[in-house]
Amino acid sequence: MLSRRSFLAAGSAGLVAAALAGTLPGLAQDADTLTIAFNVNLPSFDPTTGASAVNPTIQAIYRTVFDQYIGQAPDLQFVPGLLTDWGFNDDKTKVWFDVREGVTWHDGSPLTPDDVVWSLTRAADPSNGNPVSGVWASIGNFTVTGNRIDGDVVAFDPTIFKWMAFLTGYVLPKAYYEKVGAEGFERAPIGTGPYMVDAFESNGFLRLKANDAYWGEKPNFRTVIFKFVTDATSRAAEVESGAADVTLEVSYEDFDRLRVSEGLGGVAVPISDIGMIFLNNIDAMLDKNVRLAAHHAIDKKAIIDRLLRGYGIPIDTLQAPEYEAYDASIVVGYDEAKAKELLAASGFSPENPVKFAIQTTRGLKPKDYEMVQAIVGMWRKVGIEAEIEVYEIAKHYELRAADQLAPAAFYNWGDAIGDASASTGFAMFGPSPHSVWDTEDLDAMIAPLWTEKDEAKRIAGWKAVDKYIAEEGYVIPLLQYVQPILFKAGLKVIPNTSGALQPSLISRV
Repeated sequence: MLSRRSFLAAGSAGLVAAALAGTLPGLAQDADTLTIAFNVNLPSFDPTTGASAVNPTIQAIYRTVFDQYIGQAPDLQFVPGLLTDWGFNDDKTKVWFDVREGVTWHDGSPLTPDDVVWSLTRAADPSNGNPVSGVWASIGNFTVTGNRIDGDVVAFDPTIFKWMAFLTGYVLPKAYYEKVGAEGFERAPIGTGPYMVDAFESNGFLRLKANDAYWGEKPNFRTVIFKFVTDATSRAAEVESGAADVTLEVSYEDFDRLRVSEGLGGVAVPISDIGMIFLNNIDAMLDKNVRLAAHHAIDKKAIIDRLLRGYGIPIDTLQAPEYEAYDASIVVGYDEAKAKELLAASGFSPENPVKFAIQTTRGLKPKDYEMVQAIVGMWRKVGIEAEIEVYEIAKHYELRAADQLAPAAFYNWGDAIGDASASTGFAMFGPSPHSVWDTEDLDAMIAPLWTEKDEAKRIAGWKAVDKYIAEEGYVIPLLQYVQPILFKAGLKVIPNTSGALQPSLISRV
């Protein structure tokens, strides 16, 4: 396996580099090669540590190289992964799971229960940099008998098995990782997934080759290339020109134009991602009137209809309709007069506006920057003057982890397990590294729900939390996303409700 830098210096690699530059357009049409124009870069190969580990978009790559403890079908149903069975004992003081037999790592060595125990233990240790280490720390004291692992419930987490199919829920190779260390793993990562890393150029591309020894359904392509194209217009051009076979998250104008073009097709379905505006409890956002006015002033339907060509579903909570704790009765609503009234009560008006910054990505999601522009225009009409700051998604994670986001920050939140703890919980609980809202009232409501054993009571509790958040204006949910995917004719693409465009869901017709 070549390092990320040495690949382009290799002789045969020059041909691939030329193809990636567009000088060999035929390669993207090779029946054994799938080229994906992807919307984010890959900051790290370790799917369990650092901010990138909780980036929902990158899971498409991670799931292709690594396997998760528990799998997840495109409709979000949980299925066996590296674990074939799992569960709690009757009083939920113990956990158990069975490890799949006959699985090998990319270097040919066998997967063992020790790899699973090591991965769980490593994830639970906050010093290893897992951003949700608290989830994994809820179980421990493992023992192994054959392929059965038993463990203790250290602190009951009702979602632990859901997380085994979610962010950072990947099994890594104990012996190999300990041999090469973190830096060595970054240079030459191995997993048990359907594809192996063949070459990588940071900010350029990732080339994968099929794992012929894969335990699951065999790969559909011999070679998969992820080209990192962060500009949405450029991604559309990649498919239109034939330089890529598939892309995602293009503008809806390009999607509607190209999906009916000769030689191309497209699919767009609602996914588990939502667009939202984080509010940081600093400066102007300490004023409830300002927070609620900022929410009431946004005409979400108009944004979806005019900017997204109708591709989206307005929401007023951090729960998408597919989530377990979704409550359609929680409504904030567009009311420009109400927004002006609230601002006036705090001494603000279009002539004397309240001022703050709002941060956003540009091109990560369709029309993300343009949506924020539209929102800023709507705010200006009622007495809010917001300055837009553009950043890369990696910067958002950095600032969020340090609790240094601006008073308002646009973000797309993914919750592929559909559990309120993974959306409202992590986004709004003060001690969470993913939250920038820190107030005792909300923390006191959320805290008991992390360990609630009565499922009906837990779901009702999250609904109550969402209702309170809406009443207090602690966050501004905007919409559930519809993901546009463009592809060449002759391909079949199975949409993934999680939003992860995995090569395993793409095949030749």
